[in-house]
Amino acid sequence: MSRYVLILLFVAVWLAVTGSVTPANIFFGLIVSGLALGLIRHQIPGGASHRLRPVRVLSLLLLFFKELALSAWKVAVMVTRRKLDVQPGIFAYPLRLTTDFQITLLANLITLTPGTLSVDVSDDKKTLYVHAIDCSNIEAAKNDIRNGFEKKIMEAFQG
Repeated sequence: MSRYVLILLFVAVWLAVTGSVTPANIFFGLIVSGLALGLIRHQIPGGASHRLRPVRVLSLLLLFFKELALSAWKVAVMVTRRKLDVQPGIFAYPLRLTTDFQITLLANLITLTPGTLSVDVSDDKKTLYVHAIDCSNIEAAKNDIRNGFEKKIMEAFQG
């Protein structure tokens, strides 16, 4: 996938997140996306050591929007209940991802999903620490990450 296609993907996400499709917002998204990709150009998959699958990237993007909607709904329902019955906490998630790009992408997808926040990555890059608004079932949360975002990232960005 070329840099230009990634810029267009980033702009599409930007427009979806901001909810504003104006010429000024499109231009701003293009500028910010281009600058961001310029800053991380050495970490972008697509070189000789990486295989990028555009259809899988689209699948990851669709999963993100699905999880964004579901998580937003769950958090909205949770906070509108008369009695707020949650068990917030931090759990250690064992990573299968290996590259900085993949780990950063996973951490950001988790953080952008309501109810969860990536807190830290261990020095050996084998563990991601995640804060969740409800840690009543940590194994289910780990399975959701493993079978969702992490799996899709591995499929889309194989090293």
